[in-house]
Amino acid sequence: MEVGLRARVELVVTGADTAQAVGSGDVPVVATPRLVALAEAATVRATAGRLPAASTTVGTRVELEHLAASGPGATVVAEAELSTVDGRRLGFAVTVTEAGRVVARGRIERAIVERARFLASVGVAP
Repeated sequence: MEVGLRARVELVVTGADTAQAVGSGDVPVVATPRLVALAEAATVRATAGRLPAASTTVGTRVELEHLAASGPGATVVAEAELSTVDGRRLGFAVTVTEAGRVVARGRIERAIVERARFLASVGVAP
């Protein structure tokens, strides 16, 4: 895994993505948990095709500062860049923007795991 890998994912915000819908607030703007999921999706995409077939990554830490609101109909774009590699630990810098303005930023850490062993450890069949 090499520092500098990048990926981006987009979301057009719908009513299902709002704080009201996911239960994280009572306003009809994109929910912070939805932005976390979008940013994590960008980190997963950044490593896609770069791991051994039997491996995957799992999230271990999220720090996200939600800076501005985005309403239904807005397109938000999450970008992730692999900034650190420490053995099996991967650190990503993440930014979420809407129409060029930063609406969230932070850091996500993921760990490389052997898929079958990981699933067995929690009692799930691969």
